[in-house]
This record gives sequence, structure tokens and C-alpha cells, in this order.
Amino acid sequence: MSNCCSDPTEIPKLDPRDLVREQTRHGNLLRELFTGDPEKLMLHELHEANTYLRELAALRAHYPSVRLAAIGFLEEPNPSDNIADKRESKRG
Repeated sequence: MSNCCSDPTEIPKLDPRDLVREQTRHGNLLRELFTGDPEKLMLHELHEANTYLRELAALRAHYPSVRLAAIGFLEEPNPSDNIADKRESKRG
């Protein structure tokens, strides 16, 4: 078998630097959650969250300020939604 194509059954290789970066981020999140202000941490993480997590925060967040911020983010136009809308308009 040639090496020109990737095998879909082969497990993708993980870069050790990515693993260390995610472990560090996870450790920092846990430290902030238990020693800092959880509301402030949630508001910070909401900035980087995807649409699904923002919808979930808008519906279920414990803190009203987090819910309101999530609703505000959902009302803003999403750049990826704009790209999808442009593709649909070209097809139709």
C-alpha cells in the first residue's frame, strides 16, 4: 500500500505539544473555577464558545449575567453563518 493517501482506519497522530497545551489549559480552568470567581470564568469562556454551548448557557446558566451575555452573543451575526448564507444564495 502506498503512502500517498491517508488511511481512514488509522488513528490520527497527536502532537505532544497540543496535548500539553490542552492539559495546561484544563488545569488552569480548574484552578480558576475553584479559587476564582466562577461567574467571571464562565463569562470569559463564553467568548470562545461555539453556538451550541452559547445556546446551552443562554438556557441553563446558573448566573443571570452569563445567560444575558450568551443571549447577546447569539443575537450577534456569526461570521461562519454569513459564509453559509452566501453559499446558499449562490446555489439558489
